[in-house]
Amino acid sequence: MAKKLPKTAEENTTDKNLAVNDKSSSKNADKKGKPAQGPKKPNIFKRFGKLCKEVFSELKKVSWPGGKTVMSQTGIVVAVVLCFFVVLLGMDSLLNWLLGLLLGY
Repeated sequence: MAKKLPKTAEENTTDKNLAVNDKSSSKNADKKGKPAQGPKKPNIFKRFGKLCKEVFSELKKVSWPGGKTVMSQTGIVVAVVLCFFVVLLGMDSLLNWLLGLLLGY
């Protein structure tokens, strides 16, 4: 059997705190046996307002690109998409032609 070591001072205070918390939570319980509820949340409109303020605060911190940068990067994206479109259209046409030869369309 393993020997039980004596508890340290920290473990003793933790055990006492747990016991005190158990007693205080039972004191806060309703007479109907329901546990006590924590602090009440603010209503939905106040929470939504706070969320909006936080969102706008974060958006102010963003470094937005200039108009020229946006236009050049948009042009690059459109060009790459068109290149992929042409390549995929060519592969599709080639495979369709090969399938037609194989099946004798």
